[in-house]
Amino acid sequence: MTTTAPTSTAPSVSYGPSAERAEPRGLGIASLVLGIVSILTGGGAVVGPIAGLALGIVSLSREPGNRTMAVWGIVLNAVVLGFAALAALGTVALALFALPFALF
Repeated sequence: MTTTAPTSTAPSVSYGPSAERAEPRGLGIASLVLGIVSILTGGGAVVGPIAGLALGIVSLSREPGNRTMAVWGIVLNAVVLGFAALAALGTVALALFALPFALF
């Protein structure tokens, strides 16, 4: 009499992050970090918010699982760029207003 051991055909279950399913999140994180740093530094340099805005937009199309960080990065960088544009317009307006008085 021969006996055979029963074979298991149950699928394997894994709990936790899998290397096969992990999506890259670098662009969205970079956009969010640039937005936070731009706000903390006062938006003095315009290159950072522009790069963060571009990275956030690219992240929306390439990393659909990272949408929240990309959107927050876009919003923060757009706010910093908006304030920088308002500051530039205010500076130009003040300079034009003070120009006639500079000649005296």
